[in-house]
Amino acid sequence: MKGQNLLTWATMNRQNWLGSVILILCVLLIGVGLVTWKYESIQGEQAASANQPEPMESVTMAVARAIDHRQTTTSIGTVLALRSITLKNELAGTVREVRLTPGQIVEGGTLLVALDVSVEEAELRAQEAQVALAKTILNRRQHLSQELATTQEEVDRARADLDVAQAQIARTRAIIAKKTIRAPFRARVGIADVHPGQYLDEGTLLTTLQGIGDAVHVDFTVAQQVATGLRVGESVEILAASDSPAIVAKIVALDARVDPTTRNAMVRARIEGTRHIPAPGASVRVRVPVGLTRNVVAVPVSALRKGPGGDQVFIVAPSNDGRTRVHTRQVEIGPMFGDEIVIYAGLTAGEHIAALGSFKLREGILVAIADAPEITSNGNRGAGKP
Repeated sequence: MKGQNLLTWATMNRQNWLGSVILILCVLLIGVGLVTWKYESIQGEQAASANQPEPMESVTMAVARAIDHRQTTTSIGTVLALRSITLKNELAGTVREVRLTPGQIVEGGTLLVALDVSVEEAELRAQEAQVALAKTILNRRQHLSQELATTQEEVDRARADLDVAQAQIARTRAIIAKKTIRAPFRARVGIADVHPGQYLDEGTLLTTLQGIGDAVHVDFTVAQQVATGLRVGESVEILAASDSPAIVAKIVALDARVDPTTRNAMVRARIEGTRHIPAPGASVRVRVPVGLTRNVVAVPVSALRKGPGGDQVFIVAPSNDGRTRVHTRQVEIGPMFGDEIVIYAGLTAGEHIAALGSFKLREGILVAIADAPEITSNGNRGAGKP
C-alpha cells in the first residue's frame, strides 16, 4: 500500500513539472513574437520617415546694422515757466475791482486787481494845487529878484517848496500804482479767490502767474556720476506722455553742488522751438545720456528670443549640404528704439538673422526665407510679396 502511494506521488510531480515547462516555453514564444513585431514596426517607421522630407520653417530674414549708440538713464523732471511769480499785494487796502479769471492769458500791463485809492486821489488833487501855488510863488519871487525887490534866499525857499510839493505828488502816484496791480508780463492766470469789497492785508496771496512763451525749463536730478559727464549745451530727451514723441531739450545749467543726502545733482534743460511744449508744473520723464558714444548693432525686436542661457538670436547661414539652417547665438541686449533693439555683444554688423517667425525655431532647423511684410499707409504690416 505504501509503495502504491509513492508511485502516485511521483506521477503527479512529473505531470506538474511538464506543465511548468510547457508554460515557460509558451511565455518565451510570446515574448519573442512581441519583440519581433516591435522590431519590424520600428524598422518600418524608420524606413517611412527616411522617405519623408526634412521639416522646414518659414521666416523673414533681417540684417544686423551698425549704429552709433550712447547709453541713457531716465530721470523725473518738472516743467518750469521761464517767468513765474506768486502775485501778492504790497500795500493793504479794500478791493475795488477784480479781473482775475483763472486760466486766462493776459498781456503785460493788464489790470488784475485795483484797490480803493479814493483817499490817495484826493491827496493827489490837493498836492497838485499845492504845486501850482508853489510855481506861482516861485515865478513871482524870480520876477522880484530881477528888480532887486526880494532876496535870493526867498527865491531858493520858493524853489524848495515847489520841489517838495512835486515830490509829494510822485509819492502819492507811487502809492496809487502799488494799489493798482497789473500783470508784469504775458502770463496765464492761476486760481484766485479775491472779491470786490474784500479787505486785504499786506502780502495777501492773490494768484499765481505762469509766463507764456515759446520756451520752458525742465529741472531734474541725476546721480553724481552721471552729472560729472554732462556738459552745458548737450541734448536730453523729454517724454511728456507715453504715447507722445520725445522732445529735444538743451542743458543750460548744472548745479554747483551735490545734495549730501541723495548724492544727486540738479540739472536744468531748456525746451524751445517746438509746438508741443508741456505745461508748467507738469511731471515729465527725462532721458539723459551716459558715458561715451560707441558702435553697436541694431536688430528687429522680433528677432530676439529668450533661451535657457539668456537672450539669443538665430543666425541664418548655409549648412554643409548647401541648405539654409539657423543656429542659436547668445547676445547682450540694450534698450529698445521703436521696432529695434540694441545689441551690445554677441553679434556683428552684416550678419543675417531670423526675424518674424523666430519663435518657432530651434537649433539647426531648416528654414525657408520669406519676403518681409510691407508697411501699409496706416502703419500696419501688410502681406508680403508673392
